Amino acid sequence: MPTYEHDDSEATRFLVNNEHGRWYKTGIDVEDQAGGFAVQRLKRRLFEPAIPDPGFRMDRDDALFAIGSCFARGIEKAMVGAGFDVRSAAREFDDFELRVEGVTGLGFMNKYTTHSIRSEIEWALDPQSTFPKESLVDVGDDEWIDPSTNPTLRWVDLDATLERRSTITEVVRRSVDCRVIVITLGLVELWFDHESGIHLNMAPTPAMRERHPGRYTFEVSNFVENRENMEAVGDLFDRHGHPDVQLVVTTSPVPLMATFTDRDVVVANTYSKSVLRAVAEDFAASRPNVHYFPSFEIVMNSDRGAAWADDGRHVQPEVVNHIMDLFQRHFVGA
Repeated sequence: MPTYEHDDSEATRFLVNNEHGRWYKTGIDVEDQAGGFAVQRLKRRLFEPAIPDPGFRMDRDDALFAIGSCFARGIEKAMVGAGFDVRSAAREFDDFELRVEGVTGLGFMNKYTTHSIRSEIEWALDPQSTFPKESLVDVGDDEWIDPSTNPTLRWVDLDATLERRSTITEVVRRSVDCRVIVITLGLVELWFDHESGIHLNMAPTPAMRERHPGRYTFEVSNFVENRENMEAVGDLFDRHGHPDVQLVVTTSPVPLMATFTDRDVVVANTYSKSVLRAVAEDFAASRPNVHYFPSFEIVMNSDRGAAWADDGRHVQPEVVNHIMDLFQRHFVGA
């Protein structure tokens, strides 16, 4: 089934009336940054794509929940700063001990793959689904690892690990009262745990592999399985979420730190983002309450020196603010 399908008259109308629908035309001034052609708009320091009307507006009293890769934390911070009720920006992790100083405990909530996003939402919302405790790993010295989390916090004993797990489930369960769910898709490289039957949210540590040889297998996921995961997520929120739930899906521009394949990391990252970008569009096109937001395109088509920190991975605050300004302009009511 095609992602979009229009009859000939409608397709022609789009071609004629879309003022941002052409890349270039002979005779235009390509240096005119105020022009509507792509070649002109791409010369701006911060790219601003044309965004179709999503058909809904978020009110100031609507709660929002962000889940997904680390880019979700940037969305949370910006929306909290704008005065919105962001239920995913929970403070429960503030008192937990960090592995690296200077990062936020909220990073513990990062979900980098559609597999991890789906699992976390299922464990929180689906009465028939429970977190598999057998996925927890004893690495000695009274330390346990929950590989369905992000290793932002220090490893702790089993009781504390289970307490953290309960906290995550409780926080994710708050999404049922949120009218707007923002989902940021991160990457397609992941590891499978043959003992618990789940995909991890992190790479197994050396201690995990040494204690459990052969337990973990590396995978690069494809379009089909990622698309199925997002379909399941949509179904979960339709069944258990807010009666007027609206899902905003975006692809994180933050690239892979490293690849477990034999590919150049730039090539591996391009595949990862291409798959997820296609999944996001196809998912949004399939449901009236799912909307694609082009944060990926905004970052990738802005001036590289303005968009990226020195590490080439983290998006500069100015660009995050630019993204959120556009988000509020198109998705938030007056």
